[in-house]
Amino acid sequence: MAPKKDLLRLKDLGRDEVDWILRTAGRMKQERSQGVPHHHLAGKSLGMIFNKSSTRTRISFEVGMFQLGGHPVFLTGQQLQMGRGETVADSARIFSRYLDGLVIRTFDHAEVEELATQAAIPVINALTDKFHPCQILADIFTIVEKRGTLEGVKVAYIGDGNNVANSWLLGASIMGIDIGMATPKGYEPDSGVIAEACSIAKSTGAEISLCHDPEEVARGADVLYTDTWISMGQDSQAEQRKRDFMGFCVDNSLVAVANPDVMVMHCLPAHRDEEISGETLDGPNSVVWDEAENRLHVQKAILLSLMRDDATELYE
Repeated sequence: MAPKKDLLRLKDLGRDEVDWILRTAGRMKQERSQGVPHHHLAGKSLGMIFNKSSTRTRISFEVGMFQLGGHPVFLTGQQLQMGRGETVADSARIFSRYLDGLVIRTFDHAEVEELATQAAIPVINALTDKFHPCQILADIFTIVEKRGTLEGVKVAYIGDGNNVANSWLLGASIMGIDIGMATPKGYEPDSGVIAEACSIAKSTGAEISLCHDPEEVARGADVLYTDTWISMGQDSQAEQRKRDFMGFCVDNSLVAVANPDVMVMHCLPAHRDEEISGETLDGPNSVVWDEAENRLHVQKAILLSLMRDDATELYE
């Protein structure tokens, strides 16, 4: 049996592994559209610990595990003894006896790292305050699906330097994608992640730039990307953030300076007319709904890659 592997951040994957996930997601998406079953995880169970609210992440993992023939077990912190003081290490030992894999969505990234260290089963980060790797894999898949290639693609990320921004820096650098980020001053991505991404980019040829001018990064972009300005747990900062992010709304004026066929992306949920205008979200350049659907297909590929040793033989 191969040693277990986790997905806590995109740096856990090499480019070949990402390429396999993208190809496999495409094949399983096609199989689903053709009514071809792929119960490759029959008899296996996936624990799903959600300490944060979720729509797309929960549904896509739960339905994805079902479509793969396995059984998802949905849990919240309030339902677990972890929420009453049982240590992460003790809980991890129990999870490892009952389950074949574990998905966790929580606040502190250190909690996910400890869980992965102590568990004998694969652990997947379904979002922490620092990283959101599954989202960016689905985003990259969507770009490949629409354009047929990542070569020459320029992504413009506009907004908060949050978990999605951190993961985009790693994903872009690994895959050789040029990315420009515009954030308000004081809202830049994690400095350690920036350094890691720039180091990786030296070997892949990706160009990374950071500034405070949305129009500068939008000019000539193939993808305009944004996320909420107010993440879960930041509600008390809402009014201050709205003031600080004035001028960072992705709207049709930014679409106009990007490439004519620019793709508008948002990981959702969207706050219309805050980080993105309603007309842009629903406009002809938006691929947001396809992007959201693709969470399902990509996460199925992730589950398969981590929960079956012979996954690459199934989808060579």
